[in-house]
Amino acid sequence: MPPAATTALMIVLALLVLAGMRVGWRRRATRGSAVVPELPAVPAADDPALGAPRTAPLEATYVSSTTAGDWLDRVVALDLGVRSAAVVQVFDAGVRIGRTGARDLFLPAAAVHQVRRAPGMAGKFVGRDALVVLTWRPPGTATTALDTGLHLRHAADRVLLTEAVRALTGQPA
Repeated sequence: MPPAATTALMIVLALLVLAGMRVGWRRRATRGSAVVPELPAVPAADDPALGAPRTAPLEATYVSSTTAGDWLDRVVALDLGVRSAAVVQVFDAGVRIGRTGARDLFLPAAAVHQVRRAPGMAGKFVGRDALVVLTWRPPGTATTALDTGLHLRHAADRVLLTEAVRALTGQPA
C-alpha cells in the first residue's frame, strides 16, 4: 500500500476512535443525569450561611465522582467526571470544593455520610490510601450515593480533611 494511503487510513481510524470516545462520554453523561439530576447550590466562599470554617483552604486535585461502592463507575454528568485542580474547605454547613475549569461543588453537611481513605478510583490510582473519598447523597435522590475522590497536595492535609469531615458528620474515627 502506498504511504499516502496508509497515512490516510490511519487518520480515518484515529478519527473513528475519537468519535467513538465522544459518543461514549455523552452516553455516560446521559446515564449520569438520571443518577444525579441536580447538584446542591454552591455558596460563595465568604457567604455567612457557611458558618465557621473548620479547615483552612486545602490544595487538592479533584479526581472524580463515582457511584458509591463502585470505584470504576465514573459519573460524568454536571461536570462530575472532570478531573481538575481544586481548593477544598470544610465549613459548619458542609464541604466546599472550588474547582478550576469545572463547576464548583458544595456538599451540605447533612448530605455527607462518610469519609475514608482509598488507594485509588476512576481516573487516579496513587496507592497507600492517598485519596480522601467523601460519600454523599445528591439532592433529589433517596437511594443514590456518590463517592467523590480528592488527592490533596500535602500528605498532612489528608489527615486534616479526614478529621474535619468526620467531626462534621459525627462519624467515629
